[in-house]
Amino acid sequence: MPPEVRDATAADAPRVVRTLTRAFAEDPVFDWVLPDPAARARSGPKIFDMFFAGIEPAGMRLVTPDCAAVTLWHAPNPPGQGGLRAMWQLWRATGSALFRFKRVGDAVEAHFPPQPFWYLHIAGADPAHQGKGLGRAVVQAGLDRIGNAPAYLETARQRNLGFYESLGFHVCGEWDVPGGGPHFWSMLRPSH
Repeated sequence: MPPEVRDATAADAPRVVRTLTRAFAEDPVFDWVLPDPAARARSGPKIFDMFFAGIEPAGMRLVTPDCAAVTLWHAPNPPGQGGLRAMWQLWRATGSALFRFKRVGDAVEAHFPPQPFWYLHIAGADPAHQGKGLGRAVVQAGLDRIGNAPAYLETARQRNLGFYESLGFHVCGEWDVPGGGPHFWSMLRPSH
C-alpha cells in the first residue's frame, strides 16, 4: 500500500525545509551555485523556505505525514523569478551566489515548454528515508491530482531519469547552464 500523502500546511515548513536541505545537500545545482559546503549549509534552509512559501494557492505542496518526502508544484503557467522582492530574498539567502542562482533560473525558464503545464519545481526525500517509495508516492499524488494535464520538470541528475520515466515523463531536451553551470534534462509528461 503506498504511503499516505497530504497537503503541507504552514506549520510543516520547518520539517519540509529540513527534508529538502538534506535531500539537496549534494545536488549538482547547489554544488555549483554554492560551492562552499559551509555556505550551502547556511543558505539551503533559507532557499527552501523561500521555495515552500512561494507556491501560490493554486499550486500544491505535498508531503508524507512526517514530511520525509516533499513535492512543490506550480500551477500552469509557472511564475517567473518573482521580481525585485524575490531577488532581494534570494540575495539575502545566497549573497554573491545570487548571480549563479539567477543564471540557473534564467536557463530553466528558457527551456519551459510553450504550452501550459504543471511544474514539478522541487521533489525530494530525506536521504535517511530514500528507497522506501515515499518520493514516488508524493510525485504520483501530484500527478493523480492534475489528471490529464501536462506536467514538466527538469533534473540535473542523470540517475533520476529512470525514476521519472517510470511515472510517465520523457526526456524532451538536454542543456547546460551558461557559464560552466550544470547539465540538465528537461522532462515532460504530456497530456493523455
